[in-house]
Amino acid sequence: MLARRSLLLTWVMLTSGVQSWRPCTDLLPLDLLARSLPHPGHAPPPQLQMVQSKGSRGLRLVGTVATTLTFPASQIFSNCDYFPAEFSLVATFKIQRLRPKRNEYIFSMVEEASDSLLLGLRVSGNRLDFLPAAHGVGRRSQLSFKDVRLDDNRWHTVVLAVTGLYATLTVDCGLSLELKQVQPFPSALSTRGSSFFIGSRRSLRGRFTGLLRQLVLLPGSDATPRLCPTSDPSLAELSIPPVLKSPALQPEQHGPVYPYEAEARVTVGEPPPCSGAEEGQLWFNAQRKGLFICEGLSWRTLLQHQQRLDYVEDHQDLYTSSETFDVEVFSIPSEGLFLAAANRDSRPGSGIYKWRNGSFQLYQNISTQEARAWKHFTVGEQFFLVVANSGEAEPELSVIYRWNKRRRRFLRHQTLETHAALDWEAFHIDDHSFLVVANHRRARDSNHNIQSVIYRWDAETKMFEVNQTLSTSGAYDWEFFSVGPYHFLVVANTFDGQTTSVSSTVYVWLEGYFQTFQSIPTVGATDWETFQIDGRFFLVVANSQKVSNRGPNLYSLNSTVYELNRLTQTFIRFQDILTHSAVDWEFFTIGEEKFLVVANSHDGSSYSLNSVVYRWQGYEGFIPVHSLPTFGCRDWEYFSIDEGSFLVYSSATSRLSKVFKLRTY
Repeated sequence: MLARRSLLLTWVMLTSGVQSWRPCTDLLPLDLLARSLPHPGHAPPPQLQMVQSKGSRGLRLVGTVATTLTFPASQIFSNCDYFPAEFSLVATFKIQRLRPKRNEYIFSMVEEASDSLLLGLRVSGNRLDFLPAAHGVGRRSQLSFKDVRLDDNRWHTVVLAVTGLYATLTVDCGLSLELKQVQPFPSALSTRGSSFFIGSRRSLRGRFTGLLRQLVLLPGSDATPRLCPTSDPSLAELSIPPVLKSPALQPEQHGPVYPYEAEARVTVGEPPPCSGAEEGQLWFNAQRKGLFICEGLSWRTLLQHQQRLDYVEDHQDLYTSSETFDVEVFSIPSEGLFLAAANRDSRPGSGIYKWRNGSFQLYQNISTQEARAWKHFTVGEQFFLVVANSGEAEPELSVIYRWNKRRRRFLRHQTLETHAALDWEAFHIDDHSFLVVANHRRARDSNHNIQSVIYRWDAETKMFEVNQTLSTSGAYDWEFFSVGPYHFLVVANTFDGQTTSVSSTVYVWLEGYFQTFQSIPTVGATDWETFQIDGRFFLVVANSQKVSNRGPNLYSLNSTVYELNRLTQTFIRFQDILTHSAVDWEFFTIGEEKFLVVANSHDGSSYSLNSVVYRWQGYEGFIPVHSLPTFGCRDWEYFSIDEGSFLVYSSATSRLSKVFKLRTY
């Protein structure tokens, strides 16, 4: 260790003929971060933000000026112009996940005239690089500590101790990692005409994007014994700038949290961006009377006035290229809100719409074959759409599309053979991503009693592979849900070739596969919707029509709400609701109120019907509160954005779909 070795200091000749031995700088900790900050009483530069994260404060560089935190090396090397040959660097920082091959400088020492890097410390996704100047003019070496994951959005304190041929890295007072350099650190590294740049390498490229709390140079010794052990090794302190000192905050696991004040940036007005850079910032929405905090991707509600639904008003007439069987509303971070319409005609296909200036505008057309449904899902950080194509030509192919960040479009990723596919469901179990398709009917023999398929994402091939098949009868819809540690799939079986009075099945995930949990009698089931209210689990089925070889077809019949009985471990009938060829249910909340809206599509004589909004009334169940005129209503989607809450419905008999705004008070 450095403390046990002789100190190699640089000495200077003070007068001709008389030598006096003095170190180039003090042997005390030199707070590089504090020296780069404005003097007390002076206003900080606008390119510098103070952010409190997880109880501790740090500094973040913003704007387009890369040299915000800098000072000449002569301020600390006052006795001579040489960097100490033995030293420690202590840094405390917090940084978000970095893109592959991206490097960011914690600090650098640069020769001003030539812009040559004399010394640097930088971090990347899985390593920490120490960049000392090598022997020889214009040369530089690199010492990399690999498999050191520091970009995990957590505070870390690193100690880098250098002496001769050896460099030792200690992270959060853990086990030290020692590397041997090809050449020893220069014993006479000149600092004349150089400056320190904190959080950069004197340019925007490679600028540090995280929070920096501590940066200290300790000449002549290893700083690790001064820091460790400590009760909070990720925030071990050698020297913290006074401006970053915050009131004591004890971790929850060590006792109660004492009250303290924390500085926070609150934005009022239009919704500001929410990304990793804004994490922890607050936003007050005066229109919705709510306080929100940025969690890195989206705004989470802290306090909000509990709204109540007053009435529903017409907001937008959305004309699509052809009749629309389904709509899927989803968002992509940093891109916005989208709506995918499953349109009947193959030309121009189905439309992807983007929310702009208060309405959905056409964004992209995708060629589809009598599309019946869209499903948006994610795998890791990738965004996908899968379409259920239902054309009669064999082989029938449904397509998965992946969002291309560079082109900002959905591009074809994979095709899967399906049979009159009517629905896709996406879900995750134990970090695995799955898709399940509702195969309705095989074209070559019109057989409804066929296999629907569950696919699992293969991380190596980046494709979905068949994982399991399940026997279904005219499958129309899948719904995935979880109750505690258990995962379920329920299928809406519509027709078995003879009658629509066919049971639908609930499956439970056991030992890596879905197994039958319960069969529920249904009548032309076309949709399942699952929801929770006050810890109670419900399923509601849309029964569409009663068809058999005997008697007339019936379109006005009960759809049923089922509740999970924890004692019998089965879903039991809770409430019957009269519907008219119901094809979809949508559950949503406004404030503390819970609602269901049904898509009534046909009563045997007309497609012009009222679809009904029901409100949860406790012991009374769901009661009707609003009747919305619809025409051939096929699907409902609810979405809530900063501009308010909305419902959109698609029409299977008209090009006109509609967006409604939910007025609250």
